[in-house]
Amino acid sequence: MSVHDGAPRGRLPRVIVIVQNLPVPFDRRVWLECQSLIEHGYDVTVVCPQGEGTSASQVVDGVRILGYPAYAPGGGALGYVIEYAWSFLATARLVWTARRDGPFDVMQACNPPDIFWPLARWLRGRDGTRFVFDHHDLCPELYRSRFGDSRGAAYRGLLFLERQTFRTADRVTSTNDSYAAVARSRGGKSGDDVTVVRTGPDPDRLRRREPVPARRRGRAHLVAYLGVMGPQDGVDLALAAADVVVNQMGRRDIAFTFMGSGDSYPDLVRRRDELGLTDVVEMPGRVPDEFVAEVLSTADVGLSPDPMNPLNDVSTMNKTMEYMAFGLPVVAFDLAETRVSAADAADYVRPNDVLEYARALVDLVDDPARRAEMGGHGRERVERHLAWRHQQQGYLRVFDELTGRIRRDGDSDVDVPRVDVGA
Repeated sequence: MSVHDGAPRGRLPRVIVIVQNLPVPFDRRVWLECQSLIEHGYDVTVVCPQGEGTSASQVVDGVRILGYPAYAPGGGALGYVIEYAWSFLATARLVWTARRDGPFDVMQACNPPDIFWPLARWLRGRDGTRFVFDHHDLCPELYRSRFGDSRGAAYRGLLFLERQTFRTADRVTSTNDSYAAVARSRGGKSGDDVTVVRTGPDPDRLRRREPVPARRRGRAHLVAYLGVMGPQDGVDLALAAADVVVNQMGRRDIAFTFMGSGDSYPDLVRRRDELGLTDVVEMPGRVPDEFVAEVLSTADVGLSPDPMNPLNDVSTMNKTMEYMAFGLPVVAFDLAETRVSAADAADYVRPNDVLEYARALVDLVDDPARRAEMGGHGRERVERHLAWRHQQQGYLRVFDELTGRIRRDGDSDVDVPRVDVGA
């Protein structure tokens, strides 16, 4: 019997999850997925780069995590090739190590990058392992947004890798409807094989607490940014807006805290200091969850400065939904999928217009009644529609169908055990 006919009696079905761009459990989406699988009676192993303070092998809340030393030499396109080659080889070695404990029923690969389909084909040929592509990013659009190239060999290579990933996948879980449309059109997937699973926040964990006045650093108001700081994330535009607010509009009563790190972080710190904003804009890098909770519970406004580009317009911004979970109103550029996520919880301005962004930010800071109304809309939207507890149902169904626990007509073939990992 091949493993896709259902796990043999007496063992839990095994899932291996591959992540390259973030360590686990730091990757919030992947961690929520892993916890849902564990609670639903799956045996879960993750292969990912090691993060700060993590070891090469550990078990966290029932999830086995195998980590390899991250290597990112930088230096443009060649640096990415070297990084991805290293990651692929390191991942393949750890997948082989984990396979010694028995075959996997399902392999899930999360992108970027789109390089792990050969491992899925190897496991399928060896054990009948099914492949789920967890579609986090549009890698060709990411490349276009960073380098502006849509004709060169690198861009064509990314389209090839994406196409092979889609062709290899038994099922695709896309983060929004725009990505699902790409899976059907460019990826050639049947609509029945594509499931939208949004990266919904956990409203029980992410919720507003009592404010911590010290986070305002002696000022009346606090504005927050949380997220990655790469070339396509718009933190440079947020800094430019802070410059307008402080140095042109003279608003010394507003403090800014930008939390996160990434490729652009050193340049952004330098630019902050050049603008004379060192004492106004705090940039602590990656921070613990407690720090994030204190800042977002104290802030008046959350910033989503993602500029209009081929990637951002169709991507879901996790930070936007985390602000909403904390009841924070959002200032965002007018992007298609940002509107889908935030609806009435955001103030939308003309894409990439720094001056308009700064004015919208100040107008919202000065209107506490409107802030409260927008924040309430955002929190309600998270609780009723976007929370992970709503999203995980479709996600788990994909795995239950692939492992034979349920048929695609919805009838159950086997009893699905539930596991209390806290026992």
